[in-house]
Amino acid sequence: MNKKVAFYTLGCKLNFSETSTIARNFNNEGFDRVDFSEKADIYVINTCSVTENADKRFKTIVKQAQKANPEAFVAAVGCYAQLKPQDLADVNGVDLVLGATEKFNITSFINDLLSHPERSRGVGEVHSCEIEEADFYVGSYSIGDRTRAFLKVQDGCDYKCTYCTIPLARGISRSDTMDNVLKNAKAISEQNIKEIVLTGVNIGDYGKGEFGNKKHEHTFLDLVTELDKVEGIERLRISSIEPNLLKNETIDLVSKSRTFVPHFHIPLQSGSNFILKKMKRRYLRELYVDRVSKIKEVMPHACIGVDVIIGFPGETDEHFLETYNFLTALDISYLHVFTYSERDHTEAAEMAGIVPKNVRSKRSKMLRGLSVKKRRAFYESQVGTIRTVLFESQNKEGYIHGFTENYVKTKTPWNPELVNTLHEVELTEIDDDGLLRFEFLEVMSR
Repeated sequence: MNKKVAFYTLGCKLNFSETSTIARNFNNEGFDRVDFSEKADIYVINTCSVTENADKRFKTIVKQAQKANPEAFVAAVGCYAQLKPQDLADVNGVDLVLGATEKFNITSFINDLLSHPERSRGVGEVHSCEIEEADFYVGSYSIGDRTRAFLKVQDGCDYKCTYCTIPLARGISRSDTMDNVLKNAKAISEQNIKEIVLTGVNIGDYGKGEFGNKKHEHTFLDLVTELDKVEGIERLRISSIEPNLLKNETIDLVSKSRTFVPHFHIPLQSGSNFILKKMKRRYLRELYVDRVSKIKEVMPHACIGVDVIIGFPGETDEHFLETYNFLTALDISYLHVFTYSERDHTEAAEMAGIVPKNVRSKRSKMLRGLSVKKRRAFYESQVGTIRTVLFESQNKEGYIHGFTENYVKTKTPWNPELVNTLHEVELTEIDDDGLLRFEFLEVMSR
């Protein structure tokens, strides 16, 4: 009987795409994948280190695995496993910790452990490279959800933002080859998946390291231009792109594209130039305004999401209000609000001007409230417009949800025939729960 493996993914879309690739490797080795809540022989936890909570959740997830099967092997991979391998290895019940370059060879390590049952369990073997060695690229894509897939096109980051551990966890910026990205996109489209979300650590940097060195033949614009030509893909979505790397040519391409949707997620982090400089971001707020204005000029209906960090060292009430007022005036659609948390081995952790936790919490609450208002205003602006909805696969309390091309969340009574289909609709009203109701204009099931 085949051995069973289960996965738990913390963190970003990139982690989800890599978990899927690792799962396929297990499948190729004859393992059967089961849900994480079920009894398995191996539990793999793909970790994240972006926030404090991700660190804490790891121990809880290990306990879940042990509860499901006390005899199982537990392996940790991902960013936290690279940054603090020994901390994870010391957690009770963890057998194996793999760093950035080792995680894609996990089946070899697991098979080795399984063939040596005499080894003491729960010791926490660590196989972790120096991050400078993470200089090769492994392509990934996820196909867990029937309606969309996450396609990894780039990994690592050469930026030196003072709050960020990602370069320490994932290494230098490097890219998949154009041929391989297009091949993966084609493979996804052949599985009747309607939407591909492009993902990476810094995808606007695409092209760097494409040939295993610093040779730079292609750019992000080249990538989206070629992906736009792939047959069989209904929708392409850019997950998150730095404002200084989002060029006018890319915005123009999206505005005219058959497949790229009018939805951008652009990290801002602060609306104060003083704080942006302390963060060592590669732009000032004026550039951000310019990017938003350009998008809205050619795509007035575009959805724009914003990442923002509050409570960074040295952020006074005046700096926070600068950010709050900046975002209030900006034509954006929603915010992802991150409360700053100190990370070891970062410049920011050594900075003076620590913002008290209760102040961080209050500021975070204010920006989350602003996000609710921004999303509501954006949704209201879409009432009466004609959009195309891609329906999800879950029945949620008698309703099926879907997203328009410009990321408006909709709902209608559950109908299994709608799952993974695209339909043209007119958005009619905002429901009590804040989602859009609509009327079908035609049945264009695809």
